[in-house]
Amino acid sequence: MAGLGWLTPRRRSATARSVLAGEAAAEAARKTSVAEDEAALLTGTSDEAAEEPAFPVAGDDRAAAFFDLDNTVMQGAAIFHFGRGLYKRKFFERRELTRFAWQQAWFRLAGVEDPEHMQDARDSALSIVKGHRVSELMSIGEEIYDEYMADRIWPGTRALAQAHLDAGQRVWLVTAAPVETATIIARRLGLTGALGTVAESVDGVYTGRLVGEPLHGPAKAEAVRALSAAEDLDLDRCAAYSDSHNDIPMLSLVGHPYAINPDTKLRKHARARDWRLRDYRTGRKAAKVGIPAAAGVGALAGGTAAALALHRRRR
Repeated sequence: MAGLGWLTPRRRSATARSVLAGEAAAEAARKTSVAEDEAALLTGTSDEAAEEPAFPVAGDDRAAAFFDLDNTVMQGAAIFHFGRGLYKRKFFERRELTRFAWQQAWFRLAGVEDPEHMQDARDSALSIVKGHRVSELMSIGEEIYDEYMADRIWPGTRALAQAHLDAGQRVWLVTAAPVETATIIARRLGLTGALGTVAESVDGVYTGRLVGEPLHGPAKAEAVRALSAAEDLDLDRCAAYSDSHNDIPMLSLVGHPYAINPDTKLRKHARARDWRLRDYRTGRKAAKVGIPAAAGVGALAGGTAAALALHRRRR
């Protein structure tokens, strides 16, 4: 990342930070590519996918697919599930879990990105891992995937990803979750790799700072753009999948955008532009709100109530 040194912290614009975060994610994804020579085949295919036999195009090595993670590939937020696993291992106390759950609930319920709130969420997550070794968190992440994430993968979305793999195309996750967590999930699903938020580390130890900003919104588009240039992909032949209107910049980059389990704003946007839609949810009302799948935890219930109360006061 030495070539990006001219972007000094005090002079970076929001766009510049997005570019930096995107380029950092693309670099990390290329270094941690986890594709196997032959991905494990899934049993069965989606009826909806069968209606479009011409896509993905087999053998098109300049085409790839980019999948958002939270509520697109996985039910709920990966970072919340990861936080539950760290709490179980006594990385932080219950009051911090409550705060963490509240932050996740606020983001989903309010549907807006309050700068102060996003900064608070970022700082609390970074403070948890500061001083820990990257290898330690990776090892714990493997265990947490088995405990909290493996059973929350949407079969329909996984089948879509597998269709791209079967066509000989590369498939990446693109997520605001830490790149280490995203890489574990990608490897477990047999995907090519992951673009995620890059936390700074020195000599294998987290410093408590990010490279750029969280890989969210415009930063995702920058990551996809940077990776596509490095991998010589043709974005017009690529596909992208997401549930959130925040990912419209990424979806708009590619020739084949898909709205998966879309929120209200993305559904409206997708219909206006004749984008393909897929919805694999059964509890539509709860899924629209997007409360993390671990909502049964008492801490989250209290956090959700607090978020709603604060949202009402701000209106």
